[in-house]
Amino acid sequence: MKKIILWLFFVILSIVYFAVTTNTNETDPSLVLKGENHLKNVRQLTFGGTNAEAYFSFSQDRLVFQSTRGEFECDQIFVMDLDGSNVELISTGKGKTTCAYFLPGDSLILYSSTHAASDKCPPPVDRSRGYVWKLEDEFDIYLARLDGTIVKTLTSSPMYDAEATVSPTGDKIIFTSLRDGDPALYTMSIDGTNLRKLTDRKGYEGGAFYSLDGTKIVYRANYPRDEEELADYERLMEERKLRPMRLEVYVMDADGSNLKQVTDLGAATFAPFFHPDGKRVIFSSNYGDPEGRIFNLYIINTDGTGLEQITYNDSFDGFPVFSNDGKTLVWASGRNAQATREINIFIADWVE
Repeated sequence: MKKIILWLFFVILSIVYFAVTTNTNETDPSLVLKGENHLKNVRQLTFGGTNAEAYFSFSQDRLVFQSTRGEFECDQIFVMDLDGSNVELISTGKGKTTCAYFLPGDSLILYSSTHAASDKCPPPVDRSRGYVWKLEDEFDIYLARLDGTIVKTLTSSPMYDAEATVSPTGDKIIFTSLRDGDPALYTMSIDGTNLRKLTDRKGYEGGAFYSLDGTKIVYRANYPRDEEELADYERLMEERKLRPMRLEVYVMDADGSNLKQVTDLGAATFAPFFHPDGKRVIFSSNYGDPEGRIFNLYIINTDGTGLEQITYNDSFDGFPVFSNDGKTLVWASGRNAQATREINIFIADWVE
């Protein structure tokens, strides 16, 4: 009898040990690549589909992200816990969505969607004249509860309204709009009032984020440099298209003043995000790849010095976001993909 009890004890101990060790967040060696010295304890949160733009809740315990998966033919908005569990659909499941963000209190989420115009995804972009983005006029910005109920339409212009994010101080929303004929940055209060245009330079401005203290804004821009580029830009903009082959990072004060160019890489540089110290910006770029197909993460000081490569992937790394304490980095990556065009969300400890 004692032998049986002892045997059962060791069996139970083994089961507990296995359960604990298989649920730890130890780094999978295949997920961290040579040279990625700033990343530790890398974990993959999504598996399959195209997942991107994962942003922290104000409480820092959940992520909101966009994903094309399963029955959906274009992006819809989901939330999940930081370990990838409890995935829930937030958007309507209709149309195409993009750029979701939590509001203070984490009970509401804003996102852009075309569902009011059509239940179906917008038609594929015509790229007969090269790689272009489409800025669909049908995009408007909505507020929704976590159960998916839309409680308010924040924008209702007949032009593109998207790429909205919220200041960490909880008082402002910044977004890109074509309402005046050229894609510029606008701010509004959390309830959609007090609309204000921040930029008026000819060219595309988007993907804006506030610094942690809410005093600075970082964004990506494509400003035509000569008459030839201007003519190409205006011709494409008539079709609501943008050629994103050259984007640079800029910073300015929250009121639109004190504009400064941060990068001058001559590449498709996008998805800039402030480090919590407010002195550095992390971003994605195909800088250094002659064919322009490989995107990696870089970090740079806001004065343009100290450029450093963070990831060394041979496919895609983009949409990097720091936690408020600077200890965690979330981003989208093609590493460990099991299918063509598969992009997943990853999370890692940030090592200074």
